[in-house]
Amino acid sequence: MAIPFLQDTPLPVDPVAALLQLLEEEEERVVRLWAKRIRAETYELDIPGRNLRAPLRGMMDELVRLLRDRGTDALRLWPEVVRSHGARRYDQRFDSEDLAREFKALEEVLLYVYAKRNGLLEPEVATFIVELVGEAHASAQASFARVLKTEEVRFREAAVMESVLHHVEVGILLAEMDGTVSFATPPVSRLIGVPMRAVVGSRSQTSLSAVLTQVNARHPGGEPFKVSDMPFMRALREHGPVRGVMMVVERPGGGEASLEMSATPVWEEGGELAGVIQTFTDRTEAANKTKALVSAHGELRRLQGRLLQRTRTQALGQLASGAAHALNNFLNVLRLRITLLRREFKPEHLDALDKTVGQVGELVARLQEFNVQRTEEQISDVQVDATVREALELARAELEQREHPVSVELHLGDPGAVRADPGFFRELVVNLLLAERERLGDVGGRVRVETRTESDGWVLLRVEDHATPYGTEDMTRMFDPLNRDAGAPQLSLLLAVARNQVQRWGGELSVENLSGGHGAAFVVRLPLARSSEEAEQAAAGRGPTAGPRRFQQTRRVLVVDDDPDNARMMAEVLSEEGYDVKVAHSGDVALKMWEERRYDAALLDAVMPDLSGWEVARELRKRSPQALLAIVTGMDVRGQNRSNLALVDAVFRKPIDVGALDDFLGQSESPPSGSGGGSSTAGASHAPA
Repeated sequence: MAIPFLQDTPLPVDPVAALLQLLEEEEERVVRLWAKRIRAETYELDIPGRNLRAPLRGMMDELVRLLRDRGTDALRLWPEVVRSHGARRYDQRFDSEDLAREFKALEEVLLYVYAKRNGLLEPEVATFIVELVGEAHASAQASFARVLKTEEVRFREAAVMESVLHHVEVGILLAEMDGTVSFATPPVSRLIGVPMRAVVGSRSQTSLSAVLTQVNARHPGGEPFKVSDMPFMRALREHGPVRGVMMVVERPGGGEASLEMSATPVWEEGGELAGVIQTFTDRTEAANKTKALVSAHGELRRLQGRLLQRTRTQALGQLASGAAHALNNFLNVLRLRITLLRREFKPEHLDALDKTVGQVGELVARLQEFNVQRTEEQISDVQVDATVREALELARAELEQREHPVSVELHLGDPGAVRADPGFFRELVVNLLLAERERLGDVGGRVRVETRTESDGWVLLRVEDHATPYGTEDMTRMFDPLNRDAGAPQLSLLLAVARNQVQRWGGELSVENLSGGHGAAFVVRLPLARSSEEAEQAAAGRGPTAGPRRFQQTRRVLVVDDDPDNARMMAEVLSEEGYDVKVAHSGDVALKMWEERRYDAALLDAVMPDLSGWEVARELRKRSPQALLAIVTGMDVRGQNRSNLALVDAVFRKPIDVGALDDFLGQSESPPSGSGGGSSTAGASHAPA
């Protein structure tokens, strides 16, 4: 009688035979899964032309041969076979931990494939696999350690340098003339996020391209970062240094890093290019702080825009100019701080912030042109339709900011040009649009703007709405500057100034109710321009002003500004450019300093409490006719007379362009005879007037 429990007792399994059968039938699968695990564990790259599986397949072939020919002796012999693998991994710049992960991955793959294939994993087979792989790992580690110790003894100085380079925060990469990467310190791998051992010793176009793809490398603007964008590649092409190239990478463990890279060519004694050294520096913290600065500056720009886009009249021009002056001082300090930050870190992503500052400065300049209290008009041919479009863009934010916005329909008939001042005419249209906004109130509505030419040679501009018509008394007092009815206390002043302006141009401004009692309209009538002779005569009357009068190189610069932050930052930036800079916080102090020591150039703030920059320039011109003098201001200078403008060689608008300022101070010769050097009023540069 059979014993039941004996029927369920498993027969003993020969682990050698079981493992041999597995490898004979599944060797390729084992090698493939093993290589895949290695890549996942050590971030190893499978690069075209570099077969990661070849050494693994060789070790599996030897194991199959030993299991077949020597049986259980394979447990002793195979570890000796794989001993050389440790030395090979050392040459490939693997770490000891990477070698341990590699054999751990082999153990997991063998156990997994055996269990998957047979449906179960016998204890005898599992024990044999663990013991076999463990002995092989110990043998490979011994070889790895022996080579490492030999190398450390033989090249102790190199090992010490390697240790130092391992712990510094800057990664260093060496590239040969053909683009081959011959050396990379461990920090390069840490900063990029994947090991660089696959790149060392290979052509960068292939291996480095795989690295950049794996970490999703890109420029700060979002464009993919290519191998050709690497500073060392550019330095090899251009035979010169490349500084401050920024690259954003995604770390395998999550998160992004901003890296700054620079490259310096290495020259042989004969003057031949030997290669390039490239450095990697982590600028992630600086990039995050810059983003916060960009956000804060954007909020400032929006606040400034809302302030300066509010309606201004001639009577309020001085208030607008003063506000612009204060804001421009703040913007100037911000730009100079950005300049210093760029020189410390050289990150290209700050260029966008600097560009935004320039755009804000241009906005300030446009609004100053719009609002400035001019001493005299600049009459020229003004295209009516183009001016209406510009005015609508300036007023759009005010028209649309309420819960119920005001929409504008344009019906422009291309009437041509009128003889007027361009800034005042644009201001006129904006004021009429904002008057309609006040009239429509919180309910909003639609405004229709029409332009056309009338048969009698006049240009008609109508701005109409569909609100309640004006009463007779309202229309009588509409243009009374002392009318201070609740709701729009500045409206009557605005319209009174506008009507006076239109009358000086030979036209008229009126208000009328639409027929049928469906709204009202402002009507502007101006003579059609018939020629541009006045503008040509005015242009012909502008004679050239005197150019720079000096012949020596500028080194000593006096900065005169009553604002301490502006003066200090200007001096700091110019000092880094190599100039010998002194600061004076008033005109009187500046004149005393000039007497004690003559300077090559002076940068003068236009508005100061004791002496204006123009007055200081007049005194300095008497004392040093050849000195370079420039006005630095946030104000509009077109109201200055020609005698004042002739005193200085340039006018720089705040926020100032440091590059243009350096170009100006770096002049070493006077302009050729007959050239029109002299004052300029560019927002961020200087040019002949």
